Amino acid sequence: MAVAKEQIRQIISQNNISSVEGVYSLLKESFKDIFQELMETELDATLGYEKNQKGDLLTDNKRNGNSTKTLKSQYGEFQIDVPRDRNDEFEPMLIPKYQRDISGIEEKVISLYARGMSTRDIHDQLNDLYGIEVSAEMVSKITDKILPQVKEWQYRPLNPIYPFVFMDCIHYKVREDGRILNRAAYIVLGVTVEGYKDILSITVGANETSKFWLGMLNDLKNRGVKDVMFFCVDSLPGFKEAIQAVYPQAGLQRCVIHMLRNSFKYINYNDLKKFSADFKAVYNAPTESAALSELDAVKERWGKSILMQLVIGRIIGKM
Repeated sequence: MAVAKEQIRQIISQNNISSVEGVYSLLKESFKDIFQELMETELDATLGYEKNQKGDLLTDNKRNGNSTKTLKSQYGEFQIDVPRDRNDEFEPMLIPKYQRDISGIEEKVISLYARGMSTRDIHDQLNDLYGIEVSAEMVSKITDKILPQVKEWQYRPLNPIYPFVFMDCIHYKVREDGRILNRAAYIVLGVTVEGYKDILSITVGANETSKFWLGMLNDLKNRGVKDVMFFCVDSLPGFKEAIQAVYPQAGLQRCVIHMLRNSFKYINYNDLKKFSADFKAVYNAPTESAALSELDAVKERWGKSILMQLVIGRIIGKM
């Protein structure tokens, strides 16, 4: 529940807050108090009665003091008093026994690592933002934990049949050993017989080549994909041959987006937006006859320009 403005003003006045450090100090103390109260509430539920409750109780088990525990959080370290019971039956769910780090540090490390930061950069970021000292070696250990999960996902069995499989590459730059290098992420997206999309594979390579795609196709085969009805790909040289080598019965469809992008580059920039909107009716048509009808309308509207005739002819020739 959001805090009302009047309450915020009262908090600022009572705690004499005049700096960012003061805000963090207050948050740290509030964070501690909330955790402390939640722990007490958990013990209330376990024992079946509230603290300091008088009268007959339904249990022989009672509170038995507290034990001090130091926790690490995004607000730094602080101590809480973990309540105990005489029968030692209380098992805190909020902060389980032996857990001392509640900062979510592993999730932060993995998130920063996924963005391409080095272990040293992650160490510096966490120290600057949260005051948490995490060595580069610890960062490596945390990121290494997800490698078995990544491998398990990469080599998981796949469905025997996919009606459609889309294959494309995303190019990006990474920093390695102080150098900026080009990398390509090979992505395979399948559509199941139930109509659901599923990322079948993501593999990183140096540059996009048909030879690398051939290895990706063989990987799909080894993971259980027996048949694909249609592959949708771009015009990379050798792509068609690679597909036919592994799935000779599969149909091949040129990616509409790649085809349009290659053709639209010949259109005057001032006409591009309007022409693209008009041509969308062609490839979004529900039937072939409807598409041809929409194409005639585009030719009627734009065919007076010789350049537009060449563009439309180029698109038709690739369909």
